[in-house]
Amino acid sequence: MEKNLAERPSVGGRPAGNASIRKPLACGLILLGAASFLSHNYVSNLVTRPWPSNAPISSEPRCPQASPLVPSRSTKELDDAWEYLNSDAFFNKSIEHLSGAVKIPTQSYDDMGEVGIDPRWDIFHSFAYYLEETFPAVYKTLEVEKVNTHGLLFTWKGTDAALKPTVLMAHQDVVPVPDSTVNQWTHPPFSGHWDGKFVWGRGSSDCKNQLLGILEAIDTLVNAGFQPKRTLVLSFGFDEEISGMQGADNLAKVLIKRYGHGGAAVIVDEGAANLEGWGANWAIPGVGEKGYVDVIVTVRMPGGHSSIPPAHNGIGVAAELVSLIEANPYEPLLHESNPYLSLLYCGAEHAPEFPKTLKHLLKKRAHRTCSKKDQKDELALEAAKAGLDIKYLFTTSQAVDLINGGVKTNALPERTTFTINHRINIGSSVDAVLFHVAQLFTPVAKKHNLTLNAFNNVTETPSSITLTTRPEHLEPAPVTPTGPGTPFSILSGTTRALYGEDLFVAPGVMTGNTDTRYYWGLSEHIFRYSMGWDREQEGLGRIHTVDERIGGKAHRDVSKWVFGFVRNMDEADL
Repeated sequence: MEKNLAERPSVGGRPAGNASIRKPLACGLILLGAASFLSHNYVSNLVTRPWPSNAPISSEPRCPQASPLVPSRSTKELDDAWEYLNSDAFFNKSIEHLSGAVKIPTQSYDDMGEVGIDPRWDIFHSFAYYLEETFPAVYKTLEVEKVNTHGLLFTWKGTDAALKPTVLMAHQDVVPVPDSTVNQWTHPPFSGHWDGKFVWGRGSSDCKNQLLGILEAIDTLVNAGFQPKRTLVLSFGFDEEISGMQGADNLAKVLIKRYGHGGAAVIVDEGAANLEGWGANWAIPGVGEKGYVDVIVTVRMPGGHSSIPPAHNGIGVAAELVSLIEANPYEPLLHESNPYLSLLYCGAEHAPEFPKTLKHLLKKRAHRTCSKKDQKDELALEAAKAGLDIKYLFTTSQAVDLINGGVKTNALPERTTFTINHRINIGSSVDAVLFHVAQLFTPVAKKHNLTLNAFNNVTETPSSITLTTRPEHLEPAPVTPTGPGTPFSILSGTTRALYGEDLFVAPGVMTGNTDTRYYWGLSEHIFRYSMGWDREQEGLGRIHTVDERIGGKAHRDVSKWVFGFVRNMDEADL
């Protein structure tokens, strides 16, 4: 088998030192949030069943669409509840709820200490109190548990214990607002200002809107006298923005212990939004995520007085390594399991403005067979021309984002370090990335007579380049099944019932990671989807930056979507 084209090292030679890294294979390997979109908009990507290699591209539908799905079991109270969700009265109350939630600055910082020790966690008590005051019927009807103090777990027990539960997720925390940017905001970042069109503030679109929308939908169902057959679980972490190790990790462990491996029917968390591309409208719930690994590079070289410098010192060698990384990016590669490949097939089938060149390459790929010769992925290279936002949906990314070296102007650095952050392509792996870095750096180590200590619990030695990783690395997520009769059909039907049949549903992939990284054992049916849609709003509401905001209609539609999805899942034969 040939080496994975996306992970093929650009410099020859095997890793030196203690490197022990499996060589990646290809003709059968591969993995994003937010995501990026089709030609030049923000998008994610999708996956359906594998395309038969010997069939013409038009022989069968690649992207069959679910019919709009409306709950069949209803009552006058539920019908009235639906009318209420469409009313001005609900809209105004919903905006008020979200505005109040944004006003509570539940910021999570990278250097947060343990819960109960670091006082910066205390603000989450205020947020939990706000939710309880805002949704008393939910707290009275559902069982509410606190996991590791601030994790919130709501359980609405169904009447049929044989049915696996539906799990809806969101997170309470928000990205911090740097003091230096406060004056750049149109409205103060924690004002929750409503201007008649948008709710402004940190967390308005990431993702207190989803959390509040879920609770508003469940509150409406409770007040309408709905009694679920299928147990419903709401799981709200509190440190998603800093990797979820104190929140989602503990919540997931509780749920897996309670329901068992594969014990949930479906999980829906935050993720990609509805967008326009190729002349069509798309819903792109994420069915997978890229992997993640940080490689820490440490250069150890002799110090001394800077007035008599050697030809190369530690910072110089580190700079050479950084330049080498940037000069040798990973190549785009669309593995058969990558959802973006299926998005291309869906675009070719449904979108009126789908590029002819891509359609031609899709036909060519349908007849492609594995070759022993290294080949460029022509389809991936053509698709990547749309820009970096698209390219990184099917390319491993690498970015040097931390560097440190030297302590004094007249002293040569004895130890220089930098970190390379990687987001790993579907079909690739952590090992493939480690092999690539070690093989790339081998000639530099040899050139400067340095020992290369590569991974596997190595320790630093004098005159060396040492490669290690942070412990929280992550393989690309398993890809969620999207075939007929799966929860994907329920999600698709619910979405098209709400937004219309001119919207096509196609599974996506996240370039970042959500709290679902801890829930892989709970269900194979995981979707990352921001279900509220305001066609006048661009992208994902400026998440993680100045002037974050969410359209009022988009926020209201979260509740309407959840109201329908919970009932549809309740009636589903899964």
